[in-house]
Amino acid sequence: MISFEVMAPLMFVGLIVFLLIGYPVAFSLGAVGLLFGFIGVEMGFFSPSFMQALPLRLFGIMSNDLLLAIPFFTLMGSILERSGLAEDMLEGFGQLFGPVRGGLAYAVIFVGAILGAITGTVAASVIAMGMISLPIMMRYNYDRRIATGVIAASGTITQLIPPALVLIVLADQLGRSVGDMYAGAIGPSIVQVALFCIFILFVSIFAPAKVPALPIEARTVRGWALVWLLIKGLVPSMGLILVVLGTIFFGLATPTESGAMGVVGALALAAANRRLTFGMLWHAMVTTTRISTMVVFILVGSSVFSLVFQGFDGGEWIKELFGHLPGGQLAFLIVVNIFVFFLAFFLDFFEIAFIVIPLLAPVAKELNIDLIWFGVLLGANMQTSFMHPPFGFALFYLRSVAPKEIKSSDIYYGAIPWVGLQIVLVAIIIAFPGLVTNFVPKPAVVDTTNIKIEIPDMDFGAPPGGGGQKNDDPFAAPPPDFAPPAPK
Repeated sequence: MISFEVMAPLMFVGLIVFLLIGYPVAFSLGAVGLLFGFIGVEMGFFSPSFMQALPLRLFGIMSNDLLLAIPFFTLMGSILERSGLAEDMLEGFGQLFGPVRGGLAYAVIFVGAILGAITGTVAASVIAMGMISLPIMMRYNYDRRIATGVIAASGTITQLIPPALVLIVLADQLGRSVGDMYAGAIGPSIVQVALFCIFILFVSIFAPAKVPALPIEARTVRGWALVWLLIKGLVPSMGLILVVLGTIFFGLATPTESGAMGVVGALALAAANRRLTFGMLWHAMVTTTRISTMVVFILVGSSVFSLVFQGFDGGEWIKELFGHLPGGQLAFLIVVNIFVFFLAFFLDFFEIAFIVIPLLAPVAKELNIDLIWFGVLLGANMQTSFMHPPFGFALFYLRSVAPKEIKSSDIYYGAIPWVGLQIVLVAIIIAFPGLVTNFVPKPAVVDTTNIKIEIPDMDFGAPPGGGGQKNDDPFAAPPPDFAPPAPK
């Protein structure tokens, strides 16, 4: 007979088998959860009433206001993808950095960071920059692997820069504020941009032919015309960033409300650039519906799985597995990040966040690991899910818009050094936790040892029939001959 102790590991192995067969993640989660729930009831491991919690959990998903931010930010990114904003910024930065070796690569990195701060979606950034900058980089003899790698990697900066969708999901799963998660991601985002720029600098020094400067005849915009071109792209971008992120950081709006305002701003920018058409809106809404539906189905499946998994004391099994590693916090962080990195070969960030994070969060909390820092760390790690095979979505997005002369092997090989840089970022966050925690607002600390509660003396007068003696204790029992006045 199967013992209770092996049910949680068997359930986890069963999920892996379903995923390897090729079933969709959402349905695999739900199927494994229901199957093992039936087994658990039949074998008497828990009563049928345990499964009655499932409808309440599903209702909790559907009534979670925070998750409404996902369709808003997705719609905003889809609109901005076709609004013309990326073209203006890439042209401006390209002309600005044109005389420098690797100038176009620097332009892609900075524009990727700015687009990440106003779209929140990797697809919008990679597709926009792939369509605009890749043909130009090929025209001026950039190395194909460098060109495709920098475009894909700069698009995945969106995964870490607020208002990244993964940070919303991580905040929800860890039970922490989205605003604090966004604030904690600021430092690592800056370091990531710096690492990418340093890599291009090294390439320009040791292999200058791979990243040539723009020829003089291509630098057609100078002086005030260049300033105007930069302002044309940057001012609307900074305005939208202020609307989307500023309102969250200053506590003026929730993430859902700021996402709604971001959609309005994206519509206004598209209209100003004469790109607001019914076809563009239809495409944006279809994309938003597809992503939002995927998220909801994964959430429902993961809720079914986690309920039954907890019924088999799966949380205690995970604690025993990860919580008692020799080396304490550091060993836990190293093992977890290696585990998440390899999971990212087969699962995307939504699936990892909904399946793995709820299991790891209690262990991290027990080890006194700051959950905001832990969430940002895993968010940086999960960037790699977009960059390595077989399911690197940034590579798929780039392949869909790349010219025919660009081979798929160029895209895959070009991604390797950038995945290495993302792993370096994970190591830096572990080594310097202040990179995250110093940006998070500290809660007000109240010294409870100095709190003194004083109760003023209260004169209730003489009790009835008590000879005029004063009662100084408001909490004392009334005298025996006390009787309340009769109602009038």
